Amino acid sequence: MARILVKEKIAEAAIEMLRKDFEVDFLPDMSREEMLQRLGEYEGLIVRSATRVDAEAVEAATSMKVIGRAGVGVDNIDVEAATKRGIMVINAPQSNIISAAEQTMALLMAMCRNVPEAVNSLRERCWDRKRFEGVELFHKVMGIVGLGRIGTLVAHRCQAFGMQVIAYDPYVSEEKGKKLGIELVSELEELLSQADFITVHLPKTPETYHLLGDAEFAKMKDGVRVLNVARGGIIDEEALHRALDSGKVASAALDVFENEPATECPLIEHPGVIATPHLGASTQEAQDRAGTMIAEFVGAALKGEFVANVVNLPVPAEVDESVRLFLPLAEKLGLLLTYLVEGHVDEIEVEYLGELAGYETGVLTVAVLKGFFQKVVFEPVNYINAPLFAKDRGIAVRETKSEQTRDYVNLIMVRGRREGDEVAVGGTLVGLSNAERFVHVYEYDIDLGPSQYMAFFRYADIPGMIGKVGTILGNHGINIAHMQVGRRKIGGEAVMGINVDIPIPEEVMEEIRRIPDVNDSKFITLW
Repeated sequence: MARILVKEKIAEAAIEMLRKDFEVDFLPDMSREEMLQRLGEYEGLIVRSATRVDAEAVEAATSMKVIGRAGVGVDNIDVEAATKRGIMVINAPQSNIISAAEQTMALLMAMCRNVPEAVNSLRERCWDRKRFEGVELFHKVMGIVGLGRIGTLVAHRCQAFGMQVIAYDPYVSEEKGKKLGIELVSELEELLSQADFITVHLPKTPETYHLLGDAEFAKMKDGVRVLNVARGGIIDEEALHRALDSGKVASAALDVFENEPATECPLIEHPGVIATPHLGASTQEAQDRAGTMIAEFVGAALKGEFVANVVNLPVPAEVDESVRLFLPLAEKLGLLLTYLVEGHVDEIEVEYLGELAGYETGVLTVAVLKGFFQKVVFEPVNYINAPLFAKDRGIAVRETKSEQTRDYVNLIMVRGRREGDEVAVGGTLVGLSNAERFVHVYEYDIDLGPSQYMAFFRYADIPGMIGKVGTILGNHGINIAHMQVGRRKIGGEAVMGINVDIPIPEEVMEEIRRIPDVNDSKFITLW
């Protein structure tokens, strides 16, 4: 009988469920030293957020097959170390979505009716009804930034209050918005200018960090009310403080902060702010649900059954080695497409040219989707759920093949289409070392190896453009490691791709965009 260590408190029903088939030790008070000594005795481990399962712990877990995190994030688990040891890491990403949506509504209502201040006033024996006059939700405009699972739940609840709901999520189709009764706007600025209330429900990525700052607050209605129950850092806290002081923002409700615990954050003392200590998932039901979910998943994994929420799900073992070599490249092509299309696509087509066309390539298509959704959704993306994300967003996925190829032995082309427009990227492996190369970007042939930091510029093909871009980067101490240019005809449009050693700040990208005849520019982070 396999043994499972439950290192933190989960629902008693979850433990009893596991004990039907496994030997379970529930030891929440076990010290780290004892845990390291005994981890080798167990095939399964269940933790929440307090237990650090780092490389040292993974090394000690000599018999471990699965680690379960009763919750969403896996920041306290060294997933890479577990993967190298062949240990599955599983989480429960759906366990807290209802609680997070309800926390948003709780803060919304408390903010509108001044509930915390009124309670404190009455406790001080004051009866001041005029001071705490509130506002109604009825017929107001709620702007939701991020229409994933939690954002959608919030939308439904706001509609029940008679609110008009608009949303900005470039990865959600207009058709889905219509089905939900939500008006999707194509630009964030459009939402900012219309909404009486704004709530964010996004993953925290380099692209969403400080998404709402001084410039965005300036575009909002006077007296707007703002909420964040998603991730700290999406709202620039200093900019929010300035907007509150100026009266631009009437009030804000925050459950998450850029640095937690946020006991020293100036916003928590601001009279226009309702702040709670990251309580989005802190309901009895969510905690119990996380425990029972993870117990079910860990038990299934130890029995060899299918589990969808494996964070580090490996590539299926039966994949041909000739196909397996292309998996990292396919994933990078999907991620590159995400950056270039900047939003929802109606269709993703993956075309295989050359010898690859003779193999079963379904897993490569899934790898493309895995890369595409990597920076789009909250949940870790794997080979099981990537196609589900595409289906959920109404994205048609198509494979085409041809064993005929002109320039390369093998070529993968990925095309994203939306309303008649198309963005294409292509890649291949070259040489005895199977080096990855991007060989097609937008509609241009190019030859550039992937790197952690890259940028692509489209511009009029006139003398001096390369020098202007290089000069700006050099002035800011940004070194160009490699550069390639692709064009179709002299004097038309060209694309420049560069590898750089460090990230290019947004203000530097803006400086480049101000160069006359620069039509488009994208900075991307591939890993």
